[in-house]
Amino acid sequence: MNVQRWIARREPNWKRLDGLLQQVEKQGIKSLSATEIKDLASLYRSVSADLARARTNKVGNILTQDLQKLTARGYNQVYQGSQRQEWQQVKEFYLWGFPQVVQDTWAYIAIATLVFLLTAMIAWWYGWRDPTFIAITVPDSIIKIVEEDGELWMGSMVGTEPLASSNITINNLSVAFGAIAGGITAGLYTIFIIAFNGLSIGAIATLVGKNNLAYPFWAFVFPHGSLELPAIFLAGGAGLLIGKAMIFPGKYKRIDALKINSSKAAQLLLGIIPMLIIAGTIEGFFSPSPIVPSLIKYLLGTGLFCLLVLYCLRKKPSIQS
Repeated sequence: MNVQRWIARREPNWKRLDGLLQQVEKQGIKSLSATEIKDLASLYRSVSADLARARTNKVGNILTQDLQKLTARGYNQVYQGSQRQEWQQVKEFYLWGFPQVVQDTWAYIAIATLVFLLTAMIAWWYGWRDPTFIAITVPDSIIKIVEEDGELWMGSMVGTEPLASSNITINNLSVAFGAIAGGITAGLYTIFIIAFNGLSIGAIATLVGKNNLAYPFWAFVFPHGSLELPAIFLAGGAGLLIGKAMIFPGKYKRIDALKINSSKAAQLLLGIIPMLIIAGTIEGFFSPSPIVPSLIKYLLGTGLFCLLVLYCLRKKPSIQS
């Protein structure tokens, strides 16, 4: 191989790659156009092949070392840089994307919330007037502990926190997935899940109220419920989004409406999952703890809910040109 001729032919590519890398290292990958990004990847592969050829033909240590450095810089930007970009997109979504999709779909979330609250109030009202209603909606084991032992049933979690936390998280995630997937039934199954949970919490609230255990019960619910219940409402809103696309696609074809609303539902799910994981951890480890005063639990739950509301109201600052 004529080394000098080979260097003369390949050197423009090396300089071009070096120039692009300098720009990325100083200004970031976003400073490159789409064509330049393609060139960067192509030139990196080309220079990698040149490095292999330089080593095989022993063209000189200095040139080989220079190509090695250039290749390493290219690797950092092409591969590790793409990973950093992916993490940046994740960060951007949770900072601004999720709050925005919550704001865009607030009407559906509000409907799910109202269904829950309405059914909870109905269950509470019936529970006070008809004791058999509680017997129908609340498990016998819970009724027995509350009425006969005069205490709450959450004490069984103490000592088994990791298992309880994982079981709670799995159960809550299954409820959320069910509420979202229920959209394919035109939202009917979504409404059923939300209503069922509303009836359950309303009936249990009546049971503990009748037995003078309301204060410790709500102290247990507040810390994790401040995230868990809104997450279920969000899941209900996501399911109703899908149901709406099936029944009332509007100006779109039904398949296009489903794609659009399913995308929004998927974005809601991405926010719901960490909310339920955090809620499950709190419910397993913190909420049932007998050493934490009830007032602290109330304060924590209220604080978490306020922070969640403020987070969902965030708007990305507009860039002034």
